[in-house]
Amino acid sequence: MSENKEPIQLESAPKDVKLIQTCSIWRALEIIGDSPVLLLMESYWLGARRFDEFCQQTKLLKPVVSNRLKRLIDKGCMVKVAYSERPKRYEYKATEKFIDLYPVALAMLHWERQWGQKSGKLEIVLTHKLCGNTTEPFPACESCGTEISPLDVSWETGPGAGEMEAEYSARRRKTSKSSSSTTLLDDSVQIIGDRWGMLIFRSLFSGINQFQGILKATYIATNILSNRLSELCEDGFLITTEVPGDSRRIQYKLTKKGMSIYPIILTLMQWGDKWLPSPDGPPLLLTHNICGDPLKLEMVCSCCKQEVLPTDITYALQIRNSRGKLSQ
Repeated sequence: MSENKEPIQLESAPKDVKLIQTCSIWRALEIIGDSPVLLLMESYWLGARRFDEFCQQTKLLKPVVSNRLKRLIDKGCMVKVAYSERPKRYEYKATEKFIDLYPVALAMLHWERQWGQKSGKLEIVLTHKLCGNTTEPFPACESCGTEISPLDVSWETGPGAGEMEAEYSARRRKTSKSSSSTTLLDDSVQIIGDRWGMLIFRSLFSGINQFQGILKATYIATNILSNRLSELCEDGFLITTEVPGDSRRIQYKLTKKGMSIYPIILTLMQWGDKWLPSPDGPPLLLTHNICGDPLKLEMVCSCCKQEVLPTDITYALQIRNSRGKLSQ
């Protein structure tokens, strides 16, 4: 992201209060920054509606599926509807709030196709009904249609900028990467489902790139932050460089792989701005430097360049073989 502004700085807080910058991404991650929730989201787009279907597709334990479906209902993302009276049986239907997460799923798929391809992996072939072509949706500016790069975006604080008390809901430790072919979004689920890692990305895209700055912006425990930064470097998302003028200190920089996370960050922010807004407005205002307009991301068809909506897509599932080719 173009750094035409100084990194957001937080005021000092009393020792017993932990303050972080107000953030729509943070609010969004409180709902979907969890691997089981993301797997349920993926399963819904693949047609799961009933409890047993979610269990079968996600391979999650029944208590986990039950807990996360209840959370999605409580957060207004799903409703439970009876489809049989005798016996009484239910299915889960998405609300508009959940449907608006579709760009997040497409942004994750876009990243997965660049960085998550491997032999034996389940993949999806999308057909855009509006143009009839196989499509690979990509992130574009709504105003000018140009593919979005973080290098072409500038930012400034918005009317909703400020501070809020850091309240962390319980999160399990990031799980080991799976070699299973039961999920399309194998690697991106691990990334987005690790809320700590996503908060680090948020800081880096905001121009905060040194350990103490990231610590203050996120209030992640010191040992967890240190471990996550090491993991992100090992996994090729970050590199370390010396701070100019001070060789004793290091800063973290995003690699090409790390920069490719940006569309996912944007879709999370747009969803959070809409459905979990700050009372005074967006905390962050983005400008697309290519056209000069306020930035709004759309996931568009790679053929006709029209926005891709869930009602306009059909799909087929395939497996990637050891030679990199797809087969039924």
